[in-house]
Amino acid sequence: MNTQERIEHLRRELERHNHNYYVLNSPEISDKEFDMMLKELEKLEEENPEFFDPLSPTQRVGSDLSKGFEHVVHARPMMSLANTYSIQEVDEWFDRVKKALEGESFEVVGELKFDGTSISLTYRDGRLVRAVTRGDGTQGDDVTANVKTIRSIPLVLRPGDWPAEFEIRGEILMPWKVFERLNEERAYNEEPLFANPRNAASGTLKTQDSREVARRQLDARFYALLSDDLPFDNHYQNMEAARSWGFKVSPAMKLLHTLEEVDEYIHYWDEHRKELPVATDGLVFKVNSIRQQLNLGYTAKSPRWAVAFKFNPENACTRLRFVTFETGRMGIVTPVANLEPVLLSGTIVKRASLHNEDIIRELDIHEGDWLYVEKGGEIIPKITGVDKSRRQSGALPIVFVTKCPECGTPLVKLFGDAPWCCPNHNGCRPQITGRIEHFAARRMMNIDGIGEETAELLFESGLVENIADIYDLTAEKLAALDRIGEKTSNRIMEGIEDSKKVPFERVVYALSIPNVGETTGKRLALAVQSMANMRAMSEEELNAVPDVGPVIAKAIYEYLSDEKNQKILDRLAAAGVQMQLSEEKMAPKGDKLEGKTIVISGTFSHHSRDEYKDIIEREGGKNAGSISKKTSFVLAGENMGPAKLEKCHQLGIPIVSEDEFLKMISGNA
Repeated sequence: MNTQERIEHLRRELERHNHNYYVLNSPEISDKEFDMMLKELEKLEEENPEFFDPLSPTQRVGSDLSKGFEHVVHARPMMSLANTYSIQEVDEWFDRVKKALEGESFEVVGELKFDGTSISLTYRDGRLVRAVTRGDGTQGDDVTANVKTIRSIPLVLRPGDWPAEFEIRGEILMPWKVFERLNEERAYNEEPLFANPRNAASGTLKTQDSREVARRQLDARFYALLSDDLPFDNHYQNMEAARSWGFKVSPAMKLLHTLEEVDEYIHYWDEHRKELPVATDGLVFKVNSIRQQLNLGYTAKSPRWAVAFKFNPENACTRLRFVTFETGRMGIVTPVANLEPVLLSGTIVKRASLHNEDIIRELDIHEGDWLYVEKGGEIIPKITGVDKSRRQSGALPIVFVTKCPECGTPLVKLFGDAPWCCPNHNGCRPQITGRIEHFAARRMMNIDGIGEETAELLFESGLVENIADIYDLTAEKLAALDRIGEKTSNRIMEGIEDSKKVPFERVVYALSIPNVGETTGKRLALAVQSMANMRAMSEEELNAVPDVGPVIAKAIYEYLSDEKNQKILDRLAAAGVQMQLSEEKMAPKGDKLEGKTIVISGTFSHHSRDEYKDIIEREGGKNAGSISKKTSFVLAGENMGPAKLEKCHQLGIPIVSEDEFLKMISGNA
């Protein structure tokens, strides 16, 4: 065959094997064989650019050239469904449908309600032409470049009777395994964890770098086919047709004929959803006949012919094996429940934080108790109660330790109802290594290669006993350590050099000053402008800094008064670490948001959340993490959380869109 025929053959074969692997879960060839075919195609396409095809399998790797997302009006609005929270409410919906159809027989299709981010794909002549997010239901963002990287989505359809043009809707998902791996990476880099796979999928889909989207291995499930020329007159057969064209349609989709079958479907999946590889938060029931759907029609917000059933937050009861007490970077001692392993929301839960002594007392936890654990789709498991009926006779209550479990120092409470804390900050191993790891993490000094294990190794070897020692490291010293190879050593040394350019406000956060988190560190740095100024300030002057207050002021003053810390700061400055604001940051601030407290929620197209936080502070505003009566407005992007939305309505807090906000600060509002 000639070159063009070979290229077309490779494309067809790669798409076929891709479908077998990602949709059917039934590979015919090894990963190596697939990669060899892909490399051959890449080479042929590179040598013969006249045969370029934007939907070639080689284009699934993504690009770093993605631009801002274009807004696209949906040809058909993406409406939400009415929610129910009990079987009785589903039964009532079924009875309403029966009554509205005046006794005419009807079928219902039961489906899983996948917990991801909604997407609408348009195909023309069997080829993907556009992918658009739900947005506000009327219009969404064009994310075609990112969707092309998702391997379970067909770029070119398999042979079939598909319409010349159609729209198919579904959910973009992040599988549990990918979600856990991503959060492990983020935890290692000291980045905020994604709360659940839905947030992770949504954030990934709006990422500007499609190569990063490809790396995160998103998946998809499809549940609705829309066209003026559908192959069948009912929903079930249309989705089965879509499956044959190459779309990933859930095998859980089932045709139901009676109310009893609907109830059985609910009971079955309330139990078996725990075994699924992706997150679900409920079920969806739809009248099967499209003619009957049209007759039933719509309310102002949702179709009458469909309803969603929401599962209760997932929980389980498991036995407490023992409680450990762990000392953190700031000396705070946290009790942790070590549990008999239990499956929750697709992950095995073995540990759950008990937070503090008060929680242990309130729950009245005893040795060997059976504890209720709840996850509700969130990543952090929570102990919600105790099954006291299963408590063993003579079981003793859990008692909080009085000495540091690491160094044996008597614990103290620094003020009021604060947690128990180990005061041995300079001699307690996890505090020292925790500060080293924190200092080097991505959101602080971003020294690649120094994570938890490396921080422990550097401390154990005697090379790094405080954060200033990092700047005394050399390639020769690192080479002498067994567990650090040449590549890691080079990364660490490059990271150390690059960290000297990290801005002063991040340096303040990196120091691990008690009670000074990321936001406080930034505000403090902007107020004092240099470390020299901060070191010269009295406790009263520090207290006068906006949002600092007496407790934080005392902690900062005591930190700066400590002779060991003073020497560390001097050494950091001598090493070249930034100890004052840049000239740009010291320039006069704007005042368009002066006196306003703003909460950011959702995902954004034009800037990242961190960039918006900087803009708010640069214009004299204040960032807040939660909505209260003091909130001036919420800057809302895509997928604003329903709880925050409800609280805005309750308190009458204005909601400002991304475009409205940008006009506001540009003076064009």
